Amino acid sequence: MIPDSRTDTTTTTAATAAAADGLAPLPVAEVARLGAEVLERVESVVVGMREPLHIALATVLAGGHVLFEDVPGLGKTLAARSIASAVGLDFRRLQCTPDLLPSDITGSFVYVPSTAEFEFRPGPVFTGLFLADEINRTSPKTQSALLEAMAEGQVSVEGRSFALPRPFHVVATANPIESEGTYALPEAQLDRFMVRLGVGYPDADGEARVLLARVARRHEVATVEPVTDARTLLAMQAGVERVDVDPDIAAYCVALAAATRRHRSVEVGASPRGSQGLLLVARALAVLAGRDFVIPDDVKRVAVPVLAHRLTLTVQAWTSGVSASQVVLEVVSSVPGPPAVGVRERETAP
Repeated sequence: MIPDSRTDTTTTTAATAAAADGLAPLPVAEVARLGAEVLERVESVVVGMREPLHIALATVLAGGHVLFEDVPGLGKTLAARSIASAVGLDFRRLQCTPDLLPSDITGSFVYVPSTAEFEFRPGPVFTGLFLADEINRTSPKTQSALLEAMAEGQVSVEGRSFALPRPFHVVATANPIESEGTYALPEAQLDRFMVRLGVGYPDADGEARVLLARVARRHEVATVEPVTDARTLLAMQAGVERVDVDPDIAAYCVALAAATRRHRSVEVGASPRGSQGLLLVARALAVLAGRDFVIPDDVKRVAVPVLAHRLTLTVQAWTSGVSASQVVLEVVSSVPGPPAVGVRERETAP
């Protein structure tokens, strides 16, 4: 029997969604405490990545998805697995290859002879944190299989929609130094990632700590004990959502995004999704710092990770070696900050 077009959900997804209903949002102080403990445990195995890890955790708390783009061997996969373990999410990793099909991600219907019916077999995307390793090695058609999952928390197969577990986050890695056998992510796919993060090489002391930590544990795999579970993470995200943002901060985010559209080196600037990403990640950073208000420095801190991958540079800028990150830094330095940053910040200012 061919599957019909009605919306369907798996039992696991329905149970997860039901458990999430009626969750009491955690207060800011508790979110900050748990976030600090998560970072501490992740940093016990991932060395020299404090700032990328901090922003990645803030992105998860803001409900977004993360793209790690850097050279191989810097611990991007380990970082994703460690974050998933620390926040108590189910974790699945898929190594992307040129012959990967969309159904290898979403799942597919399989004919069951005993019932003479087609049965849906969920793919690896049905998890709490899905790692698409080297996402630029698979074809655009397969990359696009993640678009619906990232945007709507569901996948559609053979005309039927299947809800994903809550919370659901995608962490992808990309290798920027190779072009053979790779497919550049289309702008629509890049725009679904709330942040793009570079890792960078550790300094000499950090690299030595990596080596000594490997010797000390006497086996290859590094593990992280969970700090929270999926239900608690949902409560943390709900706590972040309860934090209001001063209109001046929102206007500052809009001004930064608008300035990228007018920049001489930019052909297509950041969309409203970019300014919204600025606001949401900055708010999560504020909560991790124990504040229930956002300051301009929170926005500036995430401007490059949130905006740079959303810019399409002109041919002249590209051939001149101008990078999107340089454009964002120039915009941040040229756009004046808010004239006022909110009553609460002014009251707490020294």
